Amino acid sequence: MSTSTCDLPAGDVARVVDRLFRREAGRLVAILTRHFGVEHLHLAEDVVQDALAKAMQVWPYTGVPANPTAWLIQTAKHRALDHVRRRRVWREKQEKLLPLVEECLHGSLTGPAPQFEDEIHDAQLRMMFVCSHPRLPAESQVALILKTLCGFGEREIAAAFLTTAAAIAKRLGRARRFLRVAGVAVELPPAAELAPRVATVQQALYLLFNEGYKASHGNTLLRADLCAEAIRLGELLASHPLGDRPATHALLALLHFNAARLPARTDTAGNILLLAAQDRTKWDRGKIQRGLVHLAASGSGAPAGRFHLEAGIAAGHCLAPDYAATNWTHILELYDRLLALDHSPVVALNRAVALAKVRGPAAGLRAVEEMAGRHRLKNYHLLHAVAGTLWLEHGDRARATAAFRRAFGLAPTAAEREFLSRRLAVAAG
Repeated sequence: MSTSTCDLPAGDVARVVDRLFRREAGRLVAILTRHFGVEHLHLAEDVVQDALAKAMQVWPYTGVPANPTAWLIQTAKHRALDHVRRRRVWREKQEKLLPLVEECLHGSLTGPAPQFEDEIHDAQLRMMFVCSHPRLPAESQVALILKTLCGFGEREIAAAFLTTAAAIAKRLGRARRFLRVAGVAVELPPAAELAPRVATVQQALYLLFNEGYKASHGNTLLRADLCAEAIRLGELLASHPLGDRPATHALLALLHFNAARLPARTDTAGNILLLAAQDRTKWDRGKIQRGLVHLAASGSGAPAGRFHLEAGIAAGHCLAPDYAATNWTHILELYDRLLALDHSPVVALNRAVALAKVRGPAAGLRAVEEMAGRHRLKNYHLLHAVAGTLWLEHGDRARATAAFRRAFGLAPTAAEREFLSRRLAVAAG
């Protein structure tokens, strides 16, 4: 396998591997699981993880391969074969399984690139529907997709569900156990059985994008690669007859609108820029237009759902010529409707911000204090950051300082801590 001519520092190699992990791990797991069977999902995950770990060990010395994806596939292939030969449970199946693995992975290496991509896309979409088995709890379905096909760790999934990494690990263990014991097939069931699973796939893509739009931990606020992957998979879902439905297009409208603002969300030093401070000339007008196309496509058929309302809110921001021209009254109306559908405290918190824009910071503070499920956000840094902002606007610097200090202690990323330290300085006068 040929390698690049220039070696990268270990830190750069780690970033390359991380990007590949996000982009390729789910696809490789999907291919391997198709041949191993869902009952051996964990084996597929293990060999892919092994391949990525091997890349971290080797590439700092050999350089990143010219085709890193092919390198990972080749390494995963060898790891899979090693597992097959070594583990007693496979001995009786080895004669049949080895040719399958060879054919699957060798074909991936030698086939033309477009066919290779098509095969992986199909496998990944198939696995998303497999993970959305109706006998699994809804949150377990989404967690399994995020872990297996989107490369999320337990901590990232826990942040999405406002729970702990330990709870997610147990949830994933139960889900894998169910798939193994129930003998769930990798091939897609009849269309009538697939239709109810689309909503789970949509939810997983929504959370995948959110992790890219605001990372749950680490030194970087934005993960544009995750946002792009969520959009790519969403477009793939919309192109499938079962996924071509109003809610999918509404989701894609939301994702495109939010992705359009990514270039302006931080300054050149990586510091957070709030909506009011963003340079709107940096917003991607092509993505906004693509979002409008999907928003128009979402308007037929079923009544407006959660993604429609969130897309409407995002459109309101994207179409305002400047911050002062934002129609906060309309955005508040959309949040009122969204909260009636989704009683999440995060939705209630966002509504409180919109309410403060329309009726003043005192009204926003009352909404924060009175919102249902507030206790679930006690360790959510944005609750305290919003409270700090509203107290500052209300003229109470002492309470604003206390809230910002609490938010700083809970903030999961370096970029957010830097932002909150600046807010603290303003509040302290």
